[in-house]
Amino acid sequence: MISDSRTQENFLDEFLNAENVWAQRKERNAEKLRSRGGRAGRFLADMKSEAEIPIEPYEGERNPEATSDHHKLSRRSILSLILLLMVSPALIAFGIFFLDDRKYLFISIVLLLLAMLPFFMVFEGRKPQARELVVIAVLTALTIASRAALFMLPNVKPISAMVIISGVTFGPEAGFLVGSLSMLLSNFMFGQGPWTPWQMFTYGVIGFLAGTLFRKGLLKRTRPALCFYGFMSVIFIFGGIMNFASLIMYTSHFTWAGLLAMYVSGFPVDLIHAASTVVFLWFGARPLIEKLERVKKKYGLIRTGE
Repeated sequence: MISDSRTQENFLDEFLNAENVWAQRKERNAEKLRSRGGRAGRFLADMKSEAEIPIEPYEGERNPEATSDHHKLSRRSILSLILLLMVSPALIAFGIFFLDDRKYLFISIVLLLLAMLPFFMVFEGRKPQARELVVIAVLTALTIASRAALFMLPNVKPISAMVIISGVTFGPEAGFLVGSLSMLLSNFMFGQGPWTPWQMFTYGVIGFLAGTLFRKGLLKRTRPALCFYGFMSVIFIFGGIMNFASLIMYTSHFTWAGLLAMYVSGFPVDLIHAASTVVFLWFGARPLIEKLERVKKKYGLIRTGE
């Protein structure tokens, strides 16, 4: 029994570390650019090959015949989409208009429970294993720690990058949960307030949309694609929601002029946030995703195609 498990582990190690078609293609591209000469050629070769090759190809990329099935959204995913992107804003609106925006911690906890429901629906037909929950807990802890470590640099935070990585690796439901849970827990250090439910929802949407687009084949796990999504999601999703939330939280009445002023004044801040997200994704996405994919395959954890 022990020898069988060791044989299986050795096979997985050999399989996961073996050179594949992507590595061969990367080397061919690098050789072409190196032939153009000099240090600049080597630099361009490394940059081009890193940009073109998908990060740890998933099963649909290894087996094109499985791609069409992989790209389909299940009924569970559609239900999660409705639950998270329609019920969550309604819950935040309920807290604003019926609870005078004072019961934000209660709304945050209910929002977290709402985020957990679609995640546990992933395990339909079986109970989640402790190691699957540990991975989500570790991703959340890393996100919180990264926010705390860079507290001295305003708006330079890898939160969006970590949430996107969670979504494309473990699925949209996990992306929403990591985003929501990270903001709720980290705000015990940085301060709870009526902004907490908005932040939970915003980062949850970024993670959920990343996982959904990846599952549909619209977001590739290459550095340029992830960086482009990270930049655009911060500018339009984070900036679009949080600037609107700021107007709701800090003014007594809504005006279009006030909303425009919020977006204009908030754009430089969002731009710094978006640029830092691009940097974190460019340098951190590949090593993190490769390690997470290795753990996921070796121990049979959550599959994004489920």
